[in-house]
Amino acid sequence: MSRVITFGAGGYRYVEGVFQYSAGVAAEPGFEIRRARFRRLVPLADGFRAIAAHLADVARPPAALCACELRSPAPFTDEGFVTFNRAYVEPLERWGIYRDGRNPVARSNVCPEIDPPATPSVYAFSYTVPARPGAGPTFHIAGSGEVQEGGDSYRDRIVRPGDTSADGLREKARYVLGEMERRMTALGFGWPQVSGTQLYTVHDVHPILAEEMVRRGAAAHGLTWHFARPPVVGLDFEMDVRGVTRELVL
Repeated sequence: MSRVITFGAGGYRYVEGVFQYSAGVAAEPGFEIRRARFRRLVPLADGFRAIAAHLADVARPPAALCACELRSPAPFTDEGFVTFNRAYVEPLERWGIYRDGRNPVARSNVCPEIDPPATPSVYAFSYTVPARPGAGPTFHIAGSGEVQEGGDSYRDRIVRPGDTSADGLREKARYVLGEMERRMTALGFGWPQVSGTQLYTVHDVHPILAEEMVRRGAAAHGLTWHFARPPVVGLDFEMDVRGVTRELVL
């Protein structure tokens, strides 16, 4: 199991992941995670400025940022994804969040199939605030596609590459759902604590929806299906989940 590390400056702990993002975050005692979504996509650099301004408005430091949800124009090649990720972590490094190749901020980054943004943009973000009396534990799990993280090439590790049949999608879904569970378990959570489940695919999931997701408990509060592709060429199925009690639209 991946290590869980406390990021004291932000008031949360995280599951160690790859350099561009952690596998998931949970608020430390005394804090809770709040999610904010922009009404319209905001280009990445402007998005980070807007996040900083919002955090200042609610009297929270930049280090309180714990998750980002991004939208990109189209899936990246392996090489293009590395280039993008190195640019993405630069503001996090300036804010003192990303250090020595370690990134506590969880992330999803997907590509709308219809009306995609012209440039990588911010869709939503999450951050910690002091917990309200009686507030329960909160968490946000990073997006995962049907591929193991951490290798040199995504294309060599994709589950059922190119197979978007019902059986292919079933195997992809089982891998991704298992990864969601692994990350939640590392932080001490499970499906009963989830408040929101998001799915990203352009393929028909109806043949597998009931047995693989609903019966598993992954859609107890419904399922938000974004008609979008995962961020790397060759991936077809991605999910993320969260357990929060307050969400804003900015």
